[in-house]
Amino acid sequence: MLVSFDSKSVSPKHEKWLKTVEQRVGLGELNPQPYWGFDDLNAKARTKLINCFYLRAETKYEKGAEYFRYTEIYILSDFAGDKFINAIESGYVLIDFDARSGHNHGTKFRLKQECRPRLYNNITVI
Repeated sequence: MLVSFDSKSVSPKHEKWLKTVEQRVGLGELNPQPYWGFDDLNAKARTKLINCFYLRAETKYEKGAEYFRYTEIYILSDFAGDKFINAIESGYVLIDFDARSGHNHGTKFRLKQECRPRLYNNITVI
């Protein structure tokens, strides 16, 4: 899977950062262009995501403290690598190169929340 940088997809809230990217390296294609093999992605994701819990919460702030009320809890098991690759290809998984602050915080894969069932064969609601 080749990774491309699309400056038009950057959130307007990062406009200042995007201008620094344009000044430093330009907004064209990444060079070198990152590449991950699907087998490598699947293996790495499986080690981190094979089984997990997913919680949804409402938040409120009171006197400077943040409180959470958990509204949904899911047990996600049997991670499906083929579904992960399909989700990337379909645009449900986004790749986030987290280097906005001047140094690299690593690469993250972000899943659109409503799409969690796309990655697991078994989902149990608690």
